[in-house]
Amino acid sequence: MADYEENQSKFMRKAKENPFVPIGLAGFLGIVGYQLMRMKNRGNVKMSVHLIHMRVAAQGFVVGAMTLGVIYSMYNEFYLGPKQKQKAVTEK
Repeated sequence: MADYEENQSKFMRKAKENPFVPIGLAGFLGIVGYQLMRMKNRGNVKMSVHLIHMRVAAQGFVVGAMTLGVIYSMYNEFYLGPKQKQKAVTEK
């Protein structure tokens, strides 16, 4: 039971550090679920082509979320970081 609680808190900690990871995971699962529902009505499209489109859409969403996460962390570190350090120095 302790391993479960440790893993859950580790996931929550990582999600707070980088909020775009859960967003990317949710988007990936959403796209895959949507594409699987659309598979019934795919018409004359071959199964392999449908699966390739699903994979590309899901990967594109995850890469986009990762890119936004990197931009967000760079913004926090390089733009907000020095300002917060200046405030701490001036308050002392």
